[in-house]
Amino acid sequence: MTDEAVLDALRYMTLARTFDERATSLQRQGRFGTFSSVRGQEASVVGSASALDPSRDWIVPQYRELPALLRHGLPLENFALYFMGHPDGGAIPDGVRTLPIQISLAAQLPQAVGLAWGLRTQGGDGVVVTYFGDGASSEGDFHESLNLAGVTRAPVVFFLQNNGWAISTPRAAQTAARTLAERAPGYGVEGVLVDGNDLLAVHQVTAAAVARARAGGGPTLVESLTWRAGAHNTADDPTRYVEPGEDREWADRDPVARVERYLRARGALDDAGHERLAAECAAEVERALTVAFETPDAGAASLFDHVHADPPTRLVEQRAAWVARQEGMA
Repeated sequence: MTDEAVLDALRYMTLARTFDERATSLQRQGRFGTFSSVRGQEASVVGSASALDPSRDWIVPQYRELPALLRHGLPLENFALYFMGHPDGGAIPDGVRTLPIQISLAAQLPQAVGLAWGLRTQGGDGVVVTYFGDGASSEGDFHESLNLAGVTRAPVVFFLQNNGWAISTPRAAQTAARTLAERAPGYGVEGVLVDGNDLLAVHQVTAAAVARARAGGGPTLVESLTWRAGAHNTADDPTRYVEPGEDREWADRDPVARVERYLRARGALDDAGHERLAAECAAEVERALTVAFETPDAGAASLFDHVHADPPTRLVEQRAAWVARQEGMA
């Protein structure tokens, strides 16, 4: 990666961390729903996303990939609206090649394989990268998806963020496998293990996996070894299961600070540049939140919208009856 590319990556990492802090605060105020931070995993997410071409590649996310979605073109206010429970937050703008956030564990993996297989069948050269955690790798969908991807040689990269915990279950209690990446050869899939807190390393292995998939070489499972800095989400209390001091080693490998040190050593970042970047990210977060909070409420009738391209008559009638009832109560 060039210094310019690393600076761009640092901007997405800083923007995500700034949003995480505001979103956590807003959830405590009751203005956001349950929220999962990407804190500690920024290099893993941004390093992989920076290997993609937003004009032809697709992202199939879980719920902890904000900076990847932003780089791919999703407006930050849409992400905020999602956690406000507004249906517009689940709508992906035309031309943005990402599927909606998936909360159900591993349910996005079969969709990613189907999407990749479809792209190849249609003659395109797009590649799909799907994100999930080590907990999802214990689900049946994970194994079925790798098996199908191996058989079809689908152009998909399974990006497994091993952050050490499936909510409160430690990785060691999930599987006796030495690494999660070494499961891949059993399905005829390439497997790679990478330091997920090293932006450059993550970018390099993902770029190689994407290039291989694009050239017809088939799928890859990338295990990104990282650390979840804090709670699984705002409904979780890690002090009940993480031993005090256990995360100290990982705190010394904070991915944002690591990239900042790298750029400073190369003379590509100084105090003024750091302060300017922080101010720009804070302003962007506040702008997006203002747009989100000023978006008119969708109303209860929106429950009927965005379900069918051509809704059946009974749903059209139910929607009309519901609207009439709401207007009568007003």
